[in-house]
Amino acid sequence: MVDSRAASRYVKSLLGLAVEQNVLEQVHQDMLLFSKVADSNRQFRLMLMSPVIRHDIKRQILEQVFKGKVHQLTMAIFDILTRKNREPLLASIAREFHNAYNEYKGIRKAFIITPTTIDPKLRKEFEQIVKDMSGKKEVELIERVDKEMIGGFILNVGDRQIDASIKNKLKALKVEFSQNPYIKEY
Repeated sequence: MVDSRAASRYVKSLLGLAVEQNVLEQVHQDMLLFSKVADSNRQFRLMLMSPVIRHDIKRQILEQVFKGKVHQLTMAIFDILTRKNREPLLASIAREFHNAYNEYKGIRKAFIITPTTIDPKLRKEFEQIVKDMSGKKEVELIERVDKEMIGGFILNVGDRQIDASIKNKLKALKVEFSQNPYIKEY
């Protein structure tokens, strides 16, 4: 909880500076890159969390990995965090920055679960549904394929869910039939 509040403060400051310096898109891409590196490299994550590795070593590693690939504002935040011994917050900051960016830009995040990947035409239709539901102009649709699904889809937008999966429809039919006095169970 304390870490998330600290990360949130850094995110607000970084977002404000990025907007002020007109480099918001670059810093956002940098945070996505950082998240990608942290998510794909367990040793990198462990290095950032390790109390045994000195902070100046962590700063050198961050510099070697990201220098020349990210904006100087991003490098500055890496430097500040390592000098303050807060580098374990970097992964949280990168994730939260993406959420803050979406909020700032008015982008609505939605999650869809389908049995197979959806084609671009269907993706646009789902994006339009989310736009209509949320009143937002832009949508970030995150797709997950669940091979266990028989068919249909499950769409989550904020705290709302549209469950149009075959499994849910079968469950509804079972409930309907179980309440019908003319149908006997065998």
